[in-house]
Amino acid sequence: MTISLSDAGKRFNYDWIFRHVHYTFTNGNRYAIVGPNGSGKSTLLQALSGYSWLSEGTLLATDAFGKSIPDDQLFKHISIAAPYLEVIEEMTLLEFWQFQEKFHPYLPGLTPDTICQRLDLATAREKQIRYFSSGMKQRVKLGQAFFSSKPAVLLDEPCTNLDAEGIELYHGLIEEYASDKLLVICSNDEQEIRTCTERIDIRDYK
Repeated sequence: MTISLSDAGKRFNYDWIFRHVHYTFTNGNRYAIVGPNGSGKSTLLQALSGYSWLSEGTLLATDAFGKSIPDDQLFKHISIAAPYLEVIEEMTLLEFWQFQEKFHPYLPGLTPDTICQRLDLATAREKQIRYFSSGMKQRVKLGQAFFSSKPAVLLDEPCTNLDAEGIELYHGLIEEYASDKLLVICSNDEQEIRTCTERIDIRDYK
């Protein structure tokens, strides 16, 4: 999968968040979007996901066969984890993964049970997510992104609320489940983006 931005810009009212972005994101590569807090990193990530429309310029996405993906279908090809996205807290963890599987197929070999185990949450499989700690909920969000069969993974501050063990889990998920995917990570934390080979500084597009 490829996502290309051409002269892309986004503004809120009269304030431009970014402008004149020309960049192509391709499968198998890891990209970091960096910049100060409040500079627009998350806004650019949301534009890449199709969650937020551009104010100017174009976004062109193509699948593995080079076929164009319509803007309103982009979400079918992208999985995203971000602090502002919530999980269904009324479900138990096992119910949640069973529900997710109906709408977003998992990678081959993964089942709701094996996912609970891979996230080191097997002992909480029958527990409602509402009673999870913030770190446990973050593991669930990461699982949603990494275990999906979708070809692109977008992450916004992926290690939020994770302890050292959770951060190690996060890097393991990257290597095991995202090595051949398009991976974009939005963060200023070096431990979150240390495996990224390309970096986009949002300040270059002001």
